[in-house]
Amino acid sequence: MRLDSPGETPEHIGLLLVPRFAMVALFSAIEPLRIANRLAGRRLFHWTLISEDGQPVTASNGMLLGVDTGIANAPSCSSLAVCSSFAPEEAFRPILLDWLRERARQGCALGGMDTGCFILAHAGLLGGQTATLHWESLPDFRRCYPEVDAVESLFEVTSAGFSCAGGSSAIDMALALVRRRQGDELANRVRDQLMHGRERLPASRQRAPLPPTDPGLNRALALMERHLEHPLALGELARRAGLSWRHLERLCARHLGCPPRDHYQQLRLEHGHRLLLATDRPVLDIALACGFASSSTFTRAFRRRYDLTPSQLRRQAGH
Repeated sequence: MRLDSPGETPEHIGLLLVPRFAMVALFSAIEPLRIANRLAGRRLFHWTLISEDGQPVTASNGMLLGVDTGIANAPSCSSLAVCSSFAPEEAFRPILLDWLRERARQGCALGGMDTGCFILAHAGLLGGQTATLHWESLPDFRRCYPEVDAVESLFEVTSAGFSCAGGSSAIDMALALVRRRQGDELANRVRDQLMHGRERLPASRQRAPLPPTDPGLNRALALMERHLEHPLALGELARRAGLSWRHLERLCARHLGCPPRDHYQQLRLEHGHRLLLATDRPVLDIALACGFASSSTFTRAFRRRYDLTPSQLRRQAGH
């Protein structure tokens, strides 16, 4: 996945699987490379599945996937992708972080898929870089690692490393690799085999754009999403969006069916819902990450929205 060619054939890519990784992202990264090998009639790419201890890893969908090796015996490779999804902090173990740092010192291009950048950033390997990860995780990542330029794009490939948002974005990143190494003809044939339709550029949005409403309202909604941990006062939000407070209220009532305050809180509660299921962080930490002053105010708002408390949600999910 590295930007420059390592000058070897087949190009060797390592895939480090972290418990609860997203299987859809893993297969989306591998399949374009497998098809490229088949269509070329030779092995252009080779990959190795790695886990910390060499044992099979359970994906977020509950399926157990075998690996080729553990980190102690992993072969050298030109690129290494850290594949994670829910609860990436469970991989914040010294032995794994030290192994990643050593790989970086050896010149391996490191990347993250889905939430893999949490692990790389925690290891101190992303400072000053541009990276992307799944849009749901971006607010929390930006809060934890302000030294990283975290953007909402499908994938990023630079001379320093690479990252993708997970899901089908891994297809686009792998197709871009085939195109850089082997040219347009093979990349287009691989895309047709995948029935992928139009290949997306790195800076393409992860999510469908907001439905066409009012440009000012779209600006206000984008500001809300960028300021979940430290919510903007609604007057300030309206000012930044180029609207009067009254105009913002009218637009929200017309297009969203609710006042701007209610929609803003709903976004923050949805973020909290995801963090409760995806992490083991205390409820107070999650409350603060969603812009609530205390766990009690967060719990009251959460119960009104979902008809159960944060603790009850976790028990229902088996946490």
